[in-house]
Amino acid sequence: MSELALLAGIPQETTGNSGSEGLGTTLISDQSTIELVLSARRGNRLALEALLERCLPSLKRWAHGRLPVYARGNCDTSDLVQEAAIHVLGRLDKFEPRHVGAMQAYLRMSVINRIRDEIRRVGRRPESVELTVEPPSDVASPLEAVIREEAYERYRAAVDKLRARDREMVVARVEVQWSFQEIAHRFGMASVDAARMAVSRSLKRLVAQLQTEG
Repeated sequence: MSELALLAGIPQETTGNSGSEGLGTTLISDQSTIELVLSARRGNRLALEALLERCLPSLKRWAHGRLPVYARGNCDTSDLVQEAAIHVLGRLDKFEPRHVGAMQAYLRMSVINRIRDEIRRVGRRPESVELTVEPPSDVASPLEAVIREEAYERYRAAVDKLRARDREMVVARVEVQWSFQEIAHRFGMASVDAARMAVSRSLKRLVAQLQTEG
């Protein structure tokens, strides 16, 4: 069981077959984040751990360096990210997604609130902290940004009609917000360019489905 899950006080399933909900290794790549949230609310350990695995790396990358040097002391950005994740995991029942990137936005706002609290704690005036949509190490395309603003139901209906590989690429890039380097590594691709091309093809197929649905 994940240490963060324990700290967050999320009840865990102890009986029954977790596979009955279709959860396994593939959920990390092609199951929607919101579906994982719903499973985690019911105490599904695999869903909770998958949420952590898919959300924490990009959250840490996004948060890196955002805590001012003068406010660090015995606390660094990684500590704040963990605190934010614990807070969000403990409030999954309050989380209501409005668009595709809602989970990442919720996590990032939680980190920002903790950065501001830490600045206040050391007695300095809080600095302005921008909530950006894209991870700074691998800027999203305008198309990806538009897709993240789609209504979740419409987006998901289109994703469900894609082939499994295209679903994996879309979820990894749009929902989980992995960099192309991370996608190449996770899916065993030969290069970052290969990952970029695969994602581009999958996004074009998604857009075609969205246009059909529209």
